[in-house]
Amino acid sequence: MRRAAVISLVILCLTAPLTAGCGSGTSDTPPPAAPAVRVKPAFDTKRARTDRGLVVRARGGRLGEVRAHAAGVPVPGRLDASGTVWRSDWALRPGAEYTVTARAAGPGGPPAVARGRFRTRVPEQTFGVASAVPLPGETVGVGMPIILDFDTAVRDRAAVERSLQVTSEVPVEGAWRWVSDTRAVYRTRSYWAPRQQVTVTAHLSGVRAAPGVYGTADRTFEFTVGRDQSSVVDARTHQMTVSRDGAVVQRMAISAGMGTTREYTTTSGVHLTMDKGDPVRMVSPGREKGEPGYYDKLIDHAVRISDSGEYVHALDNVWAQGRANVSHGCINARPDQAAWFFAASRRGDPVTITGTDRELEWDNGWGFWQLSWDEWLLGSALNSPAPTPLSQR
Repeated sequence: MRRAAVISLVILCLTAPLTAGCGSGTSDTPPPAAPAVRVKPAFDTKRARTDRGLVVRARGGRLGEVRAHAAGVPVPGRLDASGTVWRSDWALRPGAEYTVTARAAGPGGPPAVARGRFRTRVPEQTFGVASAVPLPGETVGVGMPIILDFDTAVRDRAAVERSLQVTSEVPVEGAWRWVSDTRAVYRTRSYWAPRQQVTVTAHLSGVRAAPGVYGTADRTFEFTVGRDQSSVVDARTHQMTVSRDGAVVQRMAISAGMGTTREYTTTSGVHLTMDKGDPVRMVSPGREKGEPGYYDKLIDHAVRISDSGEYVHALDNVWAQGRANVSHGCINARPDQAAWFFAASRRGDPVTITGTDRELEWDNGWGFWQLSWDEWLLGSALNSPAPTPLSQR
């Protein structure tokens, strides 16, 4: 009986899985891999691409430190949620030397350190911002768009749009829309909050706009959103009401377009004040001197609200103002009230007109508020409500 018990114990140990009580307990699980760091562009590269940014990855651990500089200036970037990938926010500067130091730590060995440098290529063709609206330092109305004109046709609109950053003191949802190969327009979903500063930065350095065409410099400017002033014009009642910060500050009897032809019909819709002059020369469209309906006049205190010749301006025809629409398409008012409106207006103030059978086209002047938000987004190369830096792609 005793011998049988011993034999049974031996068989049990041979047939059962190895445990701490039966055998050596050796494991087939390999030890954790030592951490490693990979940098792209690779160190010692002499002509690195700029448009893909800088990417640092950790393997077998998490990144604990990433420091990157170009000409002594820190490169902005951020770590992803996993802690294993760091990306620069924007593209890299052309023709610049970059130094990078990155550390990663993990359970499989001592921390890994990557330290080195690389140089980016110099483009043969360049592009940049040719003009911008608003002007730097300008104070504007709450409906103001941001308009950037580029000096070269942009083929990779998504890359350029992704590099455009708008920062406001009061957070707002906004998006860019391409209206041509050289023009991008930024509109907010709702009007800007008044009395705040807005900063616009085009991070174009290193961005690829078209095959072989890269930006070489960033562009930054600031503007201020002033008081909240808006106007409502009713062409049927021949009245204009101006409100500021929610309170009515002026009521004006007006005369709108006579409506006998399309060009003499005032457009209904949300206009923005675009510029102003005192005086402004106004010439009848499509008519030669001596023809019926021809005019060539200097008009005082004129505030432009479209590209089709519409202004809010002064005219001494008080017999019609408040009673009849007799103009060639403009909104005219009593000279003293028109002078007040001229002085009180800033670019980007909304002027909403109702009561006519001609609708303002969204691309007539700054008629951008004629589009719904969903319609506006269709013109974005990213089709999203805000530009996205490289680190968030």
